[in-house]
Amino acid sequence: MNHGISVLFRAIPVAMAFICFFLGGFIYLYGDDGARQVAGPVVFFLGAVCLALYTTAVTIIRQLIHKFHPVLKYVIPVFGYLVAAIVLIMGIVIFDTAPNSNFIVSGHVVAGIGLIAACVSTVAVSSVKFYLIPVNSGVSGNIVNEKGFSGAAQYILIGLAVLISLVAWVWALVLLSKIDEGAYYFVAGTVMGGLACICTSLIALVASIVKQVRNTYTDRDRQMWPKLVLLMGTIAFVWGIVVILSMAGDAADTTGFIMIGLGLVCFSISSKVILLSKVWKQTFVLANRIPMIPVITALLCLFLGVFLFEEGLYDNAFFVPARVLAGLGAICFCLFSIVSILESGTSKK
Repeated sequence: MNHGISVLFRAIPVAMAFICFFLGGFIYLYGDDGARQVAGPVVFFLGAVCLALYTTAVTIIRQLIHKFHPVLKYVIPVFGYLVAAIVLIMGIVIFDTAPNSNFIVSGHVVAGIGLIAACVSTVAVSSVKFYLIPVNSGVSGNIVNEKGFSGAAQYILIGLAVLISLVAWVWALVLLSKIDEGAYYFVAGTVMGGLACICTSLIALVASIVKQVRNTYTDRDRQMWPKLVLLMGTIAFVWGIVVILSMAGDAADTTGFIMIGLGLVCFSISSKVILLSKVWKQTFVLANRIPMIPVITALLCLFLGVFLFEEGLYDNAFFVPARVLAGLGAICFCLFSIVSILESGTSKK
């Protein structure tokens, strides 16, 4: 990891964040129809997830280039949690003061995005001692590294990710229980379910990093955590297909395309969890190919969004998923940056 590449990998999440901010603002301000009231805020605040991913990127990279000042291990995660808190509060304000059902949907989804940003910030906290992972990986056995996290810290970090995920799942179930009050609760609840899948996937990433830093990562972890992420991605993906097929002809069926995009984000996260499992205490010759996973998912999000843009010319119901998929593609590309950093930091070459 040389200085030039480190700057590039840190710049990618920031660039994607500003693309989401400007695109979301443009969508919202360019007109006043209901679809823009949903897509605009959602795409805008997806940029906050990119900023949260930036905190993880800069935390790991600065350790790799030996410029990680001790103060940064507090400042960087605090910035991530601050971003997450602002997004969560903004989401609550939006749906609590919503003048119509469109803002109810966007408000709940924005709040869910805040939960994802909080989980990503927890990944950043888990990475403040990332430099110990290649050290621990190079020794046999699972003797606890005293320089790593304490047992209590390990459980707190993993528990925090679990807690945030549970909040997202309960939130989704509460919204889905209100579908008799309006289809907009079905849309909000379904998307919140997809966001909960992402939060649950991030539990695996937090656990993998924390346990490898502490040198307590076992063969059971090697099998369990990648499977969890792949399961969440499959759930979101299949959920989306079921919504599309079961509600064909209803405007709400387009929510299924957003769920497919959220599933692709889960598969992007799997690249990091799989990489950590494959290179732990062993050599994996295809490690440098794993960053292609988020590249592929990013392209799938963008290409699917392009098709929906075209469909939107004939049916305005496709307006929202087409724009949201662009934002999800930006997140997948940010995840390409993160997994490339992980590959560089754990490579045994």
